Order: sequence, then structure tokens, then C-alpha cells
Amino acid sequence: MRGLTNYVLKPLTFIGALNWGLIGIFGFDLVAFIFGAGTVATSIVYSIIGIAALIWLIWVFIDRPATRVDR
Repeated sequence: MRGLTNYVLKPLTFIGALNWGLIGIFGFDLVAFIFGAGTVATSIVYSIIGIAALIWLIWVFIDRPATRVDR
């Protein structure tokens, strides 16, 4: 799963974050610009990026090393 996380999930999540940053700062939607606003391709790209972010988020919480605090 480490390869999937490093080579697929993180880059897709980064692309999604970059797109949201462009929308927030400049009002420019890069995905809609490339694939067309409201097209099926745009919906597929948004869905893939959203699923990748969810999987990565779940993986971050599952893969956390157990910490033990002795008092």
C-alpha cells in the first residue's frame, strides 16, 4: 500500500489541493478549464481525486504507529 500512497494517492490529492487553491485565490478552476465545465470528464476527475483523498486520509490513520505513554 505504501507504493500506492506515494505514487498515486498523494499526487492526486496534491492536484486537488492545488486546484482548490487556484479556485480560492484566483477564481480559476483548472480541471474545468482542461476538461470543460460540467462535463462527464470533469466529474470523473473530481471523483477520482476525492476518492484518492479519502483513501489516503483513511490510510494515514490506519498506518499510524502505536504510541505508548508510560507514567
